[in-house]
Amino acid sequence: MNWNLLGIEPTKDKKTENYMSIVVIGTSFVDIKGFPDGAYIPDGRNVGQVKYIHGGVARNVVEDIANMELRPTYVGIVDDTPLGTDVLNKLKNHKVNTDYVRVKPDGMGIWLAVFDANGDVAGSISKRPDTNPFLDILEEQGDEIFSKADSLVLECDMEIPVVKKALDLADKYRIKKYALVSNMSIASERRDLIQRYDCFICNKQEAGMLFLNDYSDKSTEEMEEIIRDRVVKAKFPAMVVTLGGDGAVYADCNGNSGFCPARNVQVLDTTGAGDAFCAGVASGLTYGKTLAEAVEIGTMLAASVIISTENVCPRFHPDELGLEFPLRNKDK
Repeated sequence: MNWNLLGIEPTKDKKTENYMSIVVIGTSFVDIKGFPDGAYIPDGRNVGQVKYIHGGVARNVVEDIANMELRPTYVGIVDDTPLGTDVLNKLKNHKVNTDYVRVKPDGMGIWLAVFDANGDVAGSISKRPDTNPFLDILEEQGDEIFSKADSLVLECDMEIPVVKKALDLADKYRIKKYALVSNMSIASERRDLIQRYDCFICNKQEAGMLFLNDYSDKSTEEMEEIIRDRVVKAKFPAMVVTLGGDGAVYADCNGNSGFCPARNVQVLDTTGAGDAFCAGVASGLTYGKTLAEAVEIGTMLAASVIISTENVCPRFHPDELGLEFPLRNKDK
């Protein structure tokens, strides 16, 4: 296989026939979602529907990548319950490599959310799982995982020893690193680690937390200028900030920047849109796309999520997204 066509230069000790594609490391959740039949009344009784959906930012991202037929690898933890088995089986059915998923008691988190008539979250409560077992996985199997990887998408607010170990392994095998944000209040305390990611992706509110400012009233033009300036000064290699219905802005450490408008679609449920966006950007950058092209892929995937109650994008063929290359793990 001609890896130069993919924009990838494997290290000399890698066996290209054993590549595992994109490695995603992070938590699994079960999302319990409530949708009112009419207008949501915060202090009243609301009749509607309640749905149980597989969630968690990393679990969502790995399924989004799989739905682009890219055969990712998931490093995660699931419960030792029928619900955990269901999560694991679904990932396997989507052709996710789950060889490095551990089964542990209380291995998954729970997110309880109520949505208003516009598809926005009106209120939520989250129970996070124990992520310490991730360090055991990386200590025991990290070299095996990373020696055959194309890139890393890492939930960047896990315990610091876990994050540092994953980043060190990625650097050891010279693969690109992309940050996935679950809790920005934690991630923003790790600015030195953010400098190590090839691209940091977050939303407008999270960018305000990171740069200690309120950007809620800023226009897209102002946001592009702000992010371009901040990225250069903070020495972040690249950063993308989503602006909801206004699109996304992006910039790199060389002072280049741009804006990508959002797709004009009917919003039903915004949950998972940011995860799909991250999956699209990371996949595009992994396989040779420019930052602008990768953001366009992310925008398309995000739009496909918000028009449904699912947390992940539907199936796409790589050609639809401009990812034109032979699939490494394509079924024979």
